[in-house]
Amino acid sequence: MKLKTRLSNERGHADHGWLDTYHTFSFADYYDPAHMGFRSLRVINQDIITPGAGFPTHPHSDMEIFSYILWGALAHKDSMGNGRTLLPGQIQLMSAGRGVTHSEFNPSKTEGASLLQIWIRPRQRGLTPSYTEWHPDPAKENEPKVLVISPDGREGSATIHQEADIYRVRLPKGQSITHEVQTGRGVWFQLIKGSVTAHGSTLKPGDAFSTEDTGTLTLTASEDAEALLFDLA
Repeated sequence: MKLKTRLSNERGHADHGWLDTYHTFSFADYYDPAHMGFRSLRVINQDIITPGAGFPTHPHSDMEIFSYILWGALAHKDSMGNGRTLLPGQIQLMSAGRGVTHSEFNPSKTEGASLLQIWIRPRQRGLTPSYTEWHPDPAKENEPKVLVISPDGREGSATIHQEADIYRVRLPKGQSITHEVQTGRGVWFQLIKGSVTAHGSTLKPGDAFSTEDTGTLTLTASEDAEALLFDLA
């Protein structure tokens, strides 16, 4: 199986003072025509937000937007009436549809916060805006691969309007998992922490790989690892 790697130090980077962010794909002032997204996956930003700072109310449309909290907390408010504070390991997913406004802030006045903010194109435009969440199930904390987002909300996952299955991967050192890449689909693997080897490639935190080869993908942790795996139509 052939993998195409995207190394952490190759990503776009911007330091706004209150926000230190790395862009896996072209975003804002970072533009690279070779990295505009992968299938329906359009944005993966790794953000660090200073205490009390955040994104003031702003609009979105026709995009599935979710945040995976790495450390600290994130306070979300939107024009649908949702108000939540998300904690590490939790996910909030907003379908912007035909139009929504929202804000996201670090509610702590003393501690920073970090998250992955991810945008996926929906299967159709003009959908009714919606909001869904995924919280870790204590009974599944030790499972190496857990479904967190899917188009049908199965297994307690958050619901997305796209043919996308997204898994949280947690592997202790030395443990391996496999994932079947079906014909016509592609996988993007984004490593958050630790180290993982796969088919001759070794990834460190912030690194990623993609593949569109059909077959069995094998991942082995060379250090305790956490990642997101995107299986996309």
